[in-house]
Amino acid sequence: MNTQSSLSMLHERVREAARAQDERALRTLLGVLRSDGRVGARVLLESAARRFQGIRAERLRFERLFERARALRRAGAKLVAGVDEVGVGPLAGPLVAAAVVLPDPVELPGLNDSKRLSSSQREKLAAAIQRQALALAVAEVWPPEIDMLNVYRASLEAMRRAVLALPLVPDHVLVDARSIPALPMPQTAIQGGDASEGAIAAASIVAKVHRDTIMRRTEGIYPGYGFTRHVGYGTRAHLAALDRLGPCPLHRRSFAPVAQRVAGARGGL
Repeated sequence: MNTQSSLSMLHERVREAARAQDERALRTLLGVLRSDGRVGARVLLESAARRFQGIRAERLRFERLFERARALRRAGAKLVAGVDEVGVGPLAGPLVAAAVVLPDPVELPGLNDSKRLSSSQREKLAAAIQRQALALAVAEVWPPEIDMLNVYRASLEAMRRAVLALPLVPDHVLVDARSIPALPMPQTAIQGGDASEGAIAAASIVAKVHRDTIMRRTEGIYPGYGFTRHVGYGTRAHLAALDRLGPCPLHRRSFAPVAQRVAGARGGL
């Protein structure tokens, strides 16, 4: 095998190992490249080392996502659920919460806070979560109830309903940032839990994908608002549509931009 083809082969092996997130194979290749004196091998060594460090860092991050749940299981909690909600800020559409009980181990590469993922990454992970979860439930709170309760209480109610809808009763619940009233099992509120706890991150992804799907489907029912693009958030285009069309049944009347336009419409009568 000539020098060029040998380097090409090593490059391909590094690329394949990195694509497969194979930390062991990359470690072996690093040893081979360190003993290779060719200039091309030194360049490849630097690239392989960066990939190895990135894969290792991601593995450690992923393992840390489940440290608390594993500690709870060691203490006797057989089923640990994570719960999170999405949709507090939008002017329109439901508030959605999801509760998820994951197995240990779980195969969810790239699991993270839903806000740190692209739409395609969320959809891929949501499908994997649904396949692997021991238990999963979603709850929706729609605008009339949000307006009646206020959005903070509505978010707690959505999470409570999601937990209680689980087909398996969890022994402990991990919640993003808040405590849920009237839960019959122990719970732990974790600040930033959607980025630091695996089950909460999984719940945030499932809830986000579920809500976005709802909002995309409403585009045909209430055309002109652009729900497919902004999924109910108060973008400039959404506010312009509100000015042009007025609120529809999906809008939250208790939210100031909507309430102002309702009052303005009444004043014009």
